[in-house]
Amino acid sequence: MADYKYVHYLTRVPDPKFDPAHAPGTPTPHSGIYKCQGCGWETVCHAGDLLPTEEDHQHTNQLEVIGWRLIAATV
Repeated sequence: MADYKYVHYLTRVPDPKFDPAHAPGTPTPHSGIYKCQGCGWETVCHAGDLLPTEEDHQHTNQLEVIGWRLIAATV
């Protein structure tokens, strides 16, 4: 999970853009921090860039599905 020190820099919002997990190699819908739903690894992606592919991010356990979920968005 992403760490932070100052809570006043973050705002909790019930926005549906945080709900879906996106497939590897697809365009990033929103700039921010994305978390792999299979292993928990996090990466920063910019809107329009491709999310890490299965070649860029591999799991040792082949049963873990790679899916990228937005956990912190930039404004």
